Amino acid sequence: MGDAFWHGKRILVTGHTGFKGSWLTLWLLHMGADVLGYALPPATDPSLFESMDLGTSVRTVVGDVRDLEGLQRTVEGFKPDIVLHLAAQALVRASYRDPVGTYATNVMGTVNLLESVRRAGHARVVVNVTSDKCYENREWVWGYREHEPMGGHDAYSSSKGCAELITSAYRRSFFAKDTERGAVGIASARAGNVIGGGDWAEDRLIPDCMRALSCGQEISIRNPNSVRPWQHVLEPLWGYLLLIQKLWNDPRAYAQGWNFGPNLQDARRVGWIADAVTRAWGQGARWRDVSAPDQPHEATFLQLDCALARTRLGWAPKLNVSDAVQWTVDWYRRYEEGEAALAITQSQISMYERRGSLTEA
Repeated sequence: MGDAFWHGKRILVTGHTGFKGSWLTLWLLHMGADVLGYALPPATDPSLFESMDLGTSVRTVVGDVRDLEGLQRTVEGFKPDIVLHLAAQALVRASYRDPVGTYATNVMGTVNLLESVRRAGHARVVVNVTSDKCYENREWVWGYREHEPMGGHDAYSSSKGCAELITSAYRRSFFAKDTERGAVGIASARAGNVIGGGDWAEDRLIPDCMRALSCGQEISIRNPNSVRPWQHVLEPLWGYLLLIQKLWNDPRAYAQGWNFGPNLQDARRVGWIADAVTRAWGQGARWRDVSAPDQPHEATFLQLDCALARTRLGWAPKLNVSDAVQWTVDWYRRYEEGEAALAITQSQISMYERRGSLTEA
């Protein structure tokens, strides 16, 4: 990945106590970055952040992105070179239960983060991590490209579309001109359905599978025919890191939205993933279809076109969907057998770094 670039860089990560944020924070620390995390306490018990005892390795400000003053104090005090915004309400079904909280976090949280960066005037690069669900989903059989309209049927999806529009508006209104420190590169990153070890969230496929399997129970699957772009969590994280290096060197050329999804053939049905998980787990693992007509709406088909990231960033997936499932099940199995979460996660990051060519910007 090019540790020399990251060594000593002051990086603010919002949402670092979450699943994806914990993987990212550990990777940044591994490369020598000076990381400060801003987040609420972990939302699940157990959590990857606490299982890895990451709080002893990274400075943490316990705060809510809905708190503009608190967030602004943190940004002004830390003076980050780079900001990665991952703090979010990240679940579709939870957005049906709490739409107001979802919009407050995902929409106003994004405004507060970008406003804090604008006022502080120090950061050189900002990447806002949104979602593949930011697009107005028309159930097309081809992948969505970065210029497609934003939208969303549910509160979560539309809040992520809003976050994209906010990022674009702040970029054009406030960050288009040079500052005393030069131009500021503001980009957004849209990933597919990430899987990996250490995710214990509710209403997510892999955590639901692992909870059932660890108890010797049958897995219940709600929407086995829905198609999603599945990818291991390290795939989009590498994309974010590569994008940051590009923005650092040329902030204007790369300041836009970017897709980071799996190869098109790796968009699979939920039922296919459940089959792969049960095969990898073995020991009589099985699943059943519990879909019902009165469930909250979730998209049936969704894919991303990542040609832009491939051609302009030099990014491409290193793991196919079968690899992603196997790595994920291996993580949970090793954890169930008593291996330390930190050691497992570090080993998979190292394996990923050795897999293929992780080119520098």
